[in-house]
Amino acid sequence: MPAKKEYLTPPGQRALKITAGLFGGYFLAVAVHMLLAVALPYRMEIILTGAFSVFLLWTALMIIAFLMRNGWIVWGIYLLSIIFCAAGIYLLK
Repeated sequence: MPAKKEYLTPPGQRALKITAGLFGGYFLAVAVHMLLAVALPYRMEIILTGAFSVFLLWTALMIIAFLMRNGWIVWGIYLLSIIFCAAGIYLLK
């Protein structure tokens, strides 16, 4: 039995969610870990465990991107978060 058309997302929104989950989620996960490495005194430990925790955070951010209704909102939240992390890295460095 096929799904009702009213519950399906349009193709444009689906593409925005996919790109936000893949690219935006990855860059945000890396930016968060870079901010942690700059802010905390355990720089080497954060960088070494980042290989595993970036993947876990990226997975969570991909799931969050697909749960949201609007792909533009996901992109906006991810881009603002990346800019916030970049500003924190710049100011703390």
